[in-house]
Amino acid sequence: MAMVAITNPQLSFNLFYCSVTGREASISRQTASRIRYRFSSSRWLSLNSSSSTNRRYSFDSFKSRCSIANTDVHLNHVAVEDEDISAVDIGCRTTPIVQLKSDVLDTESLSILTGDTYVDSLLTTLPVLTEEEQKTLAATPAHPEGLYAFYASCLAGNLVEQLWNFAWPSAIALLHPSLLPVAVMGFLTKLVIIIGGPLVGKLMDHSPRVPSYIFLNVVQASAQLLSAAMIIHAHTVSPASTSSILLRPWFAVLVLAGAIERLSGVALGVAMERDWVVLLAGINRPIALAQANAVLNRIDLLCEIAGTSLFGILLSRYDPVTCLKLAASLMVWSLPIMISLTWLTNKLSTGVLDRAKCCQASRRTSDEGPLPDAQNFVSTGLEAIKHGWREYIQQPVLPASLAYVLLYFNVVLTPGSLMTAFLTQRGLNPSVIGGFSGLCAFMGVAATFLSASLVRRFGILKAGAVGLTFQALLLTIAVAVYQSGTLSQRSPLLLFLCLIVFSRLGHMSYDIVGAQILQTGIPSSKANLIGTTEISVASLAESLMLGVVILANDVSHFGFLAMLSVLSVVGAAWMFCRWLLNPTVEQRSLFSFDPQL
Repeated sequence: MAMVAITNPQLSFNLFYCSVTGREASISRQTASRIRYRFSSSRWLSLNSSSSTNRRYSFDSFKSRCSIANTDVHLNHVAVEDEDISAVDIGCRTTPIVQLKSDVLDTESLSILTGDTYVDSLLTTLPVLTEEEQKTLAATPAHPEGLYAFYASCLAGNLVEQLWNFAWPSAIALLHPSLLPVAVMGFLTKLVIIIGGPLVGKLMDHSPRVPSYIFLNVVQASAQLLSAAMIIHAHTVSPASTSSILLRPWFAVLVLAGAIERLSGVALGVAMERDWVVLLAGINRPIALAQANAVLNRIDLLCEIAGTSLFGILLSRYDPVTCLKLAASLMVWSLPIMISLTWLTNKLSTGVLDRAKCCQASRRTSDEGPLPDAQNFVSTGLEAIKHGWREYIQQPVLPASLAYVLLYFNVVLTPGSLMTAFLTQRGLNPSVIGGFSGLCAFMGVAATFLSASLVRRFGILKAGAVGLTFQALLLTIAVAVYQSGTLSQRSPLLLFLCLIVFSRLGHMSYDIVGAQILQTGIPSSKANLIGTTEISVASLAESLMLGVVILANDVSHFGFLAMLSVLSVVGAAWMFCRWLLNPTVEQRSLFSFDPQL
């Protein structure tokens, strides 16, 4: 490949893959140059030289390729005349690449710069930022107005989602005194996420961001409304036994709608946290991106506090059907708000979301051919899962990731659908249940500030060990309180719940610190692949535990399920501490900045 730099006082440009075939040409030079032309016959040609000034340059048609290798070329004048000089017969295929007319360049002295001279002249014109200016730039979002509109959209969407995540298990638990319906719904939903997650992610990669985001919001809201309608129907008909409820048509529709709702929610969460916020904050602005991630985390937790508390208060004052109707009304009103804020986000960010996706789509179309059809999505998804598992096992911080996965076996001693159903069936006031879930989320907000202090005092790795150990200790005490058999009294029950609430402080601290550990230890080129695979592995772990809950669905078996949950947390703490006490050479290299290692 030849690169020719042509400069004069008015013009400077580069020509790549310069193919020069003119019927006539003349070149003036002061020093000899060895120019090798690649023709079909591999011949060496020598062109006559002549000098000319105050002429115009004309390159009519370009037919043959040329390359300059290991050559220092110094030309004072370049001229191409219209008169007949000496015809050059070139036997090459006709591939016109560039055409320059005679009125493009003026007949002034031109000089071809060497590589070093060209780079030096270019660097002298680049501005250099001071350290303070660089920090200010790193902390300034690329599109601040669009980022604020994006925050508002996340606030509206997360509030409805968190409210519904608390509403549906509470309403189902009031139908039957068993954990089986909630466990079956959770188990099937996790299976749908494991199988359908890669397929939906691949589809979103090849679709425009804004339309696909709005479409998923519509799908999620529709699934929530359909689920609410099915639960309302179940409350209006005569109550049935636990075994027969699983065979009812409305329950099958409820499971299907719930799986679609959760799959859409996961896809929206990945799009917000892995794609949109990076483009709006700026991928090359680390401080702004870190601040945006923290804001999204706090929005999610605050919405969990508000959503659970709101529905808990409503459920304590009104019947379940009225509460579900109010929740459905909130879903309907919030949908146009989210769509409007999504459109406003793209507009305030000057359409950066559309432009980036168009570039990716065109690049993929040219490099990989047309998009795969519906039949190939299954095979493509299976290949993606297989490749992701292989890369996941080979990551250098696998023990830290496995400890994170083990925490997902804890589906009982954590705020969620099963704990909500358990407390509802024990006759606890819905406002107290909502307050319990809200306090757990508040501990997550506090953990976002506590984790920074833990890292400064203990280092990043030991901070993770502290969080896991703290959670395992408090949950062990909570299970001991439950096994004592005194939960029928109010004070032991409140102590049991308080221990779970404070254990969330350790859980969320490790969740934040563990994310930083994985970001440090996983190469950036494999971060998305390993991250999505980790979500699939965690969903698989949670589905296995939900399978155990299905087998032991009676409330009397809650103590056994709680014991399994606390053992998973203790196992996670042991695995991480063992990895920390026996650091490898690669571990020391990755975390060499950690003063406590």
